[in-house]
Amino acid sequence: MKDASQKSILDLPEFGIAPLKDLNATVSIVGSKSYTNRFLAIAGLCHEQTVLHNALHSQDTLLLANALRAFGHVDVVTDSDSKQITVTPNGRPMRAPDSEINMGNAGTPIRLLISMAAFAQGQTVLTGNTRMRERPMGHLLDALDLLGVDARALEGNGSPPIQISGPALRGGSTRVNGTVSSQFTSSLLISGPVTAEGIELEIVGDLVSKPYIDMTLTAMRQTGIEVKRSGYSAFSVPGGKSYAGGEITVEPDASGMSYFLAAAAILGGRITIPGIGLDSTQGDVGLVKALTDMGCTSRDEADGISLEGGPLSGIDIDMTNMPDVVPTLAVVAAYARGRTHITGIGNLRFKECDRIAAVRTELGKMGVTVDSTEDTMTIHGGTEPQGAAIDTYDDHRIAMAFAIAGLRTPGVVIRDPGCVTKSFPDFWERFEGLRAGR
Repeated sequence: MKDASQKSILDLPEFGIAPLKDLNATVSIVGSKSYTNRFLAIAGLCHEQTVLHNALHSQDTLLLANALRAFGHVDVVTDSDSKQITVTPNGRPMRAPDSEINMGNAGTPIRLLISMAAFAQGQTVLTGNTRMRERPMGHLLDALDLLGVDARALEGNGSPPIQISGPALRGGSTRVNGTVSSQFTSSLLISGPVTAEGIELEIVGDLVSKPYIDMTLTAMRQTGIEVKRSGYSAFSVPGGKSYAGGEITVEPDASGMSYFLAAAAILGGRITIPGIGLDSTQGDVGLVKALTDMGCTSRDEADGISLEGGPLSGIDIDMTNMPDVVPTLAVVAAYARGRTHITGIGNLRFKECDRIAAVRTELGKMGVTVDSTEDTMTIHGGTEPQGAAIDTYDDHRIAMAFAIAGLRTPGVVIRDPGCVTKSFPDFWERFEGLRAGR
């Protein structure tokens, strides 16, 4: 449960960050959003009860849980106090709900659901908020079309609302463009075992965000399904299979830990994150190496990851495999000596907001020069950033990344602090806890 201070921050129109002089803390991080979403989707296709421990209860994951309920074939119980989600098949058929399912701006859940909805009897309509109705889904719809599924964008623009007619997904051979989002591939992989024929999937172009596919395959393997693969260019998913239920513990969220690692980096302090190691399949653990390349010191300890800040210098880095932590690294780079050049991030323009434009604009308010192209960003450090009111664009990652800047720079104000509930509902509680070393 949220304490009073946490709840009040979430409800504020804006929140001023008080700088922090010293930092030496251990911070427990919520369960991985990416893994919680994947295990929830798998549980929705499983014939056995699944209990997720340390599951993330965020806007995105709860929207997915509600969507699974709407199909009527499983009962879903969410318990935020125990960090547990239980999905139980109830014996009823999977049917399209009478009303459309609004997924807000939950990108991964809606893309997983587009394929899953093809198993439901009737016509399912998946929609979302204004930003979601701009986000691309066309490559996934094209892949489903090759499998005989009638899934179409009702406004003809390749974006939600999406109507899926079913049951229609029997499997077969298809291909999907991998250059925009790895979520299209994950959607097809997760639904593949439940089809009668399985799915032979070819990836067209260079697949972005490859670690997220590794996470999908890890989640499938953990629930009893082994996928054959040829690197990241082709996948063979067996059909006529059943996922295994049971007890699953979700590891801490690597994206969520990034903000606290960044705090240690810019303050020259120390942070320990228990429960996760550098061997995690979450691509965002790669931020640890990036920060050590910039001048920090890290240790992969038995009980977690520890990072200590040091004098920071700019780096050149390809962040294709860890796009969600680009705003975090960009904020750190503002406090580093020299330039930091980030490449491989074109898909950030299709996230909750155009994150390249957002980072450039908000760091610009702080007096930091940022150059950008369609898929790169260069941050010019060396001048101490100045306080500013930060617009967050209804984007949790912009809010959390720039909150870290406020720990060093006086006068940073985060507008719409409540947007963090999308992925990290108790972020502000953990953030304020840094002042007490917890």
